[in-house]
Amino acid sequence: MTHLGPRWAALPPAAGAGVLATGILSVGLHLTGFETVSVVALCLAVALWLLLAFDFSTLLLGDRRAWATTADTPAALTAVAASTVLGARFALLGLTPVAVSLLVLAAAAWPVLLAAVLRHLPRRAPGAAFLICVATEGLAVLSALLAPKAGDWLADAALALFLLGLLLYAEALTRFDVREVVRGAGDHWIAAGALAISALAASKLLASGVWSGGAETALRTTTFALLALALAWYALLLHGELAHRRPGYDVLRWATVFPLGMTAVASLSTATATGTTWLDTLGRALLWIAVAAWLTTAYGLTRSLTGRSRDSSGAASPTRHSSRTRRSR
Repeated sequence: MTHLGPRWAALPPAAGAGVLATGILSVGLHLTGFETVSVVALCLAVALWLLLAFDFSTLLLGDRRAWATTADTPAALTAVAASTVLGARFALLGLTPVAVSLLVLAAAAWPVLLAAVLRHLPRRAPGAAFLICVATEGLAVLSALLAPKAGDWLADAALALFLLGLLLYAEALTRFDVREVVRGAGDHWIAAGALAISALAASKLLASGVWSGGAETALRTTTFALLALALAWYALLLHGELAHRRPGYDVLRWATVFPLGMTAVASLSTATATGTTWLDTLGRALLWIAVAAWLTTAYGLTRSLTGRSRDSSGAASPTRHSSRTRRSR
């Protein structure tokens, strides 16, 4: 949507990643006892979600061809993932009807968007390709959170989604252009965030109390393994950032903040589910790194929108990125 002007054209694409980033920080702040700030972050995430929903609906009703073009790109799955993250936060607040509504909405959109994205996923893809895993694992997380009130059938569905999400991660990994580690504009961090949300899903399944014996042991081991892999990706991507500096604001940097926050929340959740105390300390430290990244990115967005600085990727960053994705098929 460009009728608002070139600067504001970047706002709706930032909204989806912004909901993910802000929503997961709200969850992390809640888990660490900063409830007031957490609620403020939740209100902002809801506002961004409404902007995303408005943009999505306007495009669907006003320009079906443009909507179809957008729907087959990985970025479209931020709508699903963002809804599940918000749903998880509402579930933690005890607002189950709202959480259920978001789960139903996300579950309805997920198969349609996932099928479209998989049909058009390029052979050499940027980090956004991992959104096929993030959206699926988001459904698993929210389903696992609601399972104690809904019954074992939802826990079984959460387990199935969790396993499918791991398969989708493997699919995205085979297509990921590893050169993005040193040149990516921000969404390459989703490679770590997808594993982190998978670890979060595993920890919620473990904490649900539905499984025991060998199944519980397998979930416990898988949770630790996925979190370890997410932290390894975190370290690798951080090294890439420090060795190959990419200064300046880019709208895709919102896709960096989400994995930072998700890794923190996955660490906190794993600590609770497994009784591993040092992971709680790690999660708290990682959370404040994510908060600092959110503040820095929000400052860059504000300056970009007010014309005080220019997005390093240009005003049409999302379009440019989408074109790069399509050319690499």
